[in-house]
Amino acid sequence: MYVSATEIKNSFGKYLKQALQNDPVTITKNGKAVARLVPFSEPLLLRNSAAEIERVPEKMSYEAYLELVETSEERYELIDGEVYLLASPMYAHQSALSELYGLFYNWFKGKDCRPLFAPFDVTLFKSETNINVVQPDILVICDRDKIDAQGKYHGVPALVVEVSSPSTRRKDMLKKLDLYMQTGVREYWLIDPERKTALLYTFADGDIADCRPFVGSAVLESACFPGLQVSLPELFPD
Repeated sequence: MYVSATEIKNSFGKYLKQALQNDPVTITKNGKAVARLVPFSEPLLLRNSAAEIERVPEKMSYEAYLELVETSEERYELIDGEVYLLASPMYAHQSALSELYGLFYNWFKGKDCRPLFAPFDVTLFKSETNINVVQPDILVICDRDKIDAQGKYHGVPALVVEVSSPSTRRKDMLKKLDLYMQTGVREYWLIDPERKTALLYTFADGDIADCRPFVGSAVLESACFPGLQVSLPELFPD
């Protein structure tokens, strides 16, 4: 199927679902094919840096993932059976993250919802057999009753923030976008310090309800929490 870049932007969730069903979508611009949206299904153990990629023979089960993290000092994420080894972030990532978390902490202080930051496991169920574990850079939880006696969280965040880097951009824009969309997250901020841009996705009924890009001196404001906002120059100082 050939679809214009404008149509992809307006209905990304629809075409992402189609691609994930092994029906590739070719994206056109000015009448010419420029890109293709296809499922990323190769089973890999991925290090979030260009330095190291280790192949594994098959997708990993949730049970095997739990065994892995119990015997390792490393941090991992499990998405659609693929295990991602989380590398240490760079300065630009941490600078944007610290600015955002300070803003979130002050804005939510005294409110029912609570912001948290990585590392903190979030377990999300696409299905009974597709159990995913991620560590969002920032998450906002409004269901604190879903935290058990051991401090483990069993709910779904209302809002998730990922601060992207060149090595995580593909995962954040495809794998995590699809995961959050399908599992009940209401809002997803994708912050890119290298490009000095941000994307704000809102989800409804397992699909993308809205996607808003922010560049330059724009002010990003939450759709789910009106008044929660940040200007891009604050996140990306020269």
